[in-house]
Amino acid sequence: MRAKILVYALLALILAIIHLAEAQQPPKVSRIGYLGLSFPSANAARIEALQQGLRDLGYIEGKNIVFEWRWAEGKADRIPDLAAELVKLKVDIIVTGGSTATRAAKIATVTIPIVMSQDSDPVGSGFVASLAKPGGNITGLSSYAAELSGKRLELLKEVLPRLSRVAVLGNSTAPQNARALKDTELAADALGMKLQYLDVLGPKDIETAFRAASNGRAEGLLALNSFVVSAHKNRL
Repeated sequence: MRAKILVYALLALILAIIHLAEAQQPPKVSRIGYLGLSFPSANAARIEALQQGLRDLGYIEGKNIVFEWRWAEGKADRIPDLAAELVKLKVDIIVTGGSTATRAAKIATVTIPIVMSQDSDPVGSGFVASLAKPGGNITGLSSYAAELSGKRLELLKEVLPRLSRVAVLGNSTAPQNARALKDTELAADALGMKLQYLDVLGPKDIETAFRAASNGRAEGLLALNSFVVSAHKNRL
């Protein structure tokens, strides 16, 4: 249900900007640029939900809208160049998937509207002035991933009342990691749990992290939001 709400909210933001563009100039095929750090396969469900939502509202790809997809496939250093490509194409709007993509789009343009789809802390990241009044050319949705980390630990405790040792998979390079870890540590102290933090910077670190969690006698596992987690959910 939460996922559906987020999709509809994102659609509303995109359509509002498309309508504004259409009102200012003769009818044309609107171009939506999408900028993501991950892989298309890892976001297949979201892509289909976005396309279907637009179809339900009469926006058909190839007829009155066109998507320009740009995927970095896990290579963060490619993101700035991909953002620049979308700007050169003069897309009507850029949709970003995650903080890394949003930051690159923000640097690339101050005029093309940007809709962020899943940023964990847009105010802290400097993307918007506030949630109520974003300002600038960026709007969108916040996933509140950092704030929810402590709550997820509470849910683990409800499932396993005797839980005392939890392995936490994080990524020290992710913008929201420090805040999410802090919230998790506060929740752990309140619940009398011991945390084992494991830094997972890439897919090669996953097996090592699980071995370390096993050796540390972890009874549960909490994965903080990051590109690695998003791109390798099935493997985890």
